[in-house]
Amino acid sequence: MQNQLNGKSPETGTAALRKPSEPGRGNKLARDQWLRKFYSQRHLQIMALLGVVWLFIFHYIPMYGVIIAFKEFNIVKSIGEAPWVGLTHFKEFFANDDFATVMKNTLGISLLKLFIGFPLPIIFALFLNEVRSVRYKRTIQTISYLPHFLSWVILGGILMTFLADVGVINKILLTLNLITEPITYLAEPQYFWTIVITSDIWKELGWSAIIYLAAIASVSPEMYEASTIDGAGRFQKMWYITLPSIKSTISILFILAMGGMLNSNFDQILVLRNTLNESASNVIDIFVYNTGIQNGRYSYAQAVSLFKSVIAIVLLLIANQVTKKLNDTSLF
Repeated sequence: MQNQLNGKSPETGTAALRKPSEPGRGNKLARDQWLRKFYSQRHLQIMALLGVVWLFIFHYIPMYGVIIAFKEFNIVKSIGEAPWVGLTHFKEFFANDDFATVMKNTLGISLLKLFIGFPLPIIFALFLNEVRSVRYKRTIQTISYLPHFLSWVILGGILMTFLADVGVINKILLTLNLITEPITYLAEPQYFWTIVITSDIWKELGWSAIIYLAAIASVSPEMYEASTIDGAGRFQKMWYITLPSIKSTISILFILAMGGMLNSNFDQILVLRNTLNESASNVIDIFVYNTGIQNGRYSYAQAVSLFKSVIAIVLLLIANQVTKKLNDTSLF
């Protein structure tokens, strides 16, 4: 009766309000919003699309060539024409006399770089963050990451000059009476690992610390102010505030470092190695280079490289699960 007095029929009153919306109307609105947002970001999306296309062309399409690890590839024929040999190249690598030496050098150099080279940028960033003078801080940071922009060809030449028997290192040690005769360091295998690890830290320490400094910059100043009121010193602030605040960044970079652990920096070792230190410098990447490029055994070199990639994926998955359990941070 009331609906009739208001000029509304029962169908157009409360029942009409309860009438369900059209099917798919919500999805259409969400799709329209997404399209409008995508169009407003079209320039950024185009830039991202170019990166995806580049990644697909140069990283995913070439993965088809991985099958030559299971074939006897000949450069004058196509991959499809190459005869299938299965796991022959893998078995040959495992039975090779150089297998033990190659794995020892690769794992030895990589583990030392991980255990020594990974925490040093964190420590450097923590202490650099405590420098109060902005000019002094910028000067140290600039000097520390400048070597990153020099190629290993240039740095290798500098190291060879410094470490020669008439180089500055021998002159200093002779002056201090620490040695009695000059040492040709790059000709002695027992010094090679130390030279590689030290020079790698020298080149990448400042650059690797940049991302930690960026993470530290995002820590709330109120936390430091509260700790100062409670009487905390600088080292206590670093340990109880700064480190816990950047632990997710440390975890992600640790996972990535584990995934690339078997990459012993091919450029560096290729520049610094010679026939005299070969027993300490023959790593997987050098073995692949000598076998594939110099000797023309492309299938065998691909098998060795694929073996290294499989191990890297396993290490990446293990590191991802460990960090996920320890502090709920992971890549996936």
